[in-house]
Amino acid sequence: MLNTYIKEQKQKKDILLMTHIVIGYPDFEQSFKIVETMVKAGVDLMELQIPFSEPIADGPVILAASQKSLDNGARVQKCMDFAEHVSSRFDIPFLFMTYYNILFKYGVDAFARDMAEKGLKGAIVPDLPPEEGADYLKTMSDNNLSPIFIYSPTTSRQRMEYINQYAKGFIYCVARKGVTGAQTSFSSQMEDYLLQCRESTDLPLAVGFGVKSKEDVDFLKGRADIAVVGSQTIKLMDEKGMSVVEDFIKGLRT
Repeated sequence: MLNTYIKEQKQKKDILLMTHIVIGYPDFEQSFKIVETMVKAGVDLMELQIPFSEPIADGPVILAASQKSLDNGARVQKCMDFAEHVSSRFDIPFLFMTYYNILFKYGVDAFARDMAEKGLKGAIVPDLPPEEGADYLKTMSDNNLSPIFIYSPTTSRQRMEYINQYAKGFIYCVARKGVTGAQTSFSSQMEDYLLQCRESTDLPLAVGFGVKSKEDVDFLKGRADIAVVGSQTIKLMDEKGMSVVEDFIKGLRT
């Protein structure tokens, strides 16, 4: 199970790294090379985003990557096939990140079953609250998959404890209000927020939205279990090419 893997890895490292790619961006061949490069650089787990035309949580960098992937012909079945290829090739857990319309159109049961068959370990579906996800939660459980739920700085303590009843694997703690990719202040206010997150669950905590440097990752050590790096990798790759990805990932923890 995902939770067990994370706890075992935490025995060896002071913080884990989770990266994020948009499947099919810049194209499927290069997506595979990006995954290969990130695994080689020491990433511990990875989000594979199925591109969607109307995302609610994505900032401009990931939004543009998703749109280009869709324009290039990325579709859900191709993303499933890609996920199967990388999960069979690399020995880290892979998760899907996408939106509920994708699952609804595909069929929630079929989506979870295919995820399990293709070697995925869980999913992040930001627009699906537990109250509306009974079918999703049941089929995820039936297929031994982890439904990852989200805390944000506006989530009340009562709500955190409610969400925790349905979460498995880890809790994704959004570092600030807004969408991915903008500047985040790693401050005492963030420390207080993460302390409240920690007190609300026994699951590992992953922190994303604005994590882009070694200093950010260092701040999270001792306060969270997983640092999530998303937009910054795509931005660097767009600006300087894929050759910088390995050194960037390695530099986050050394």
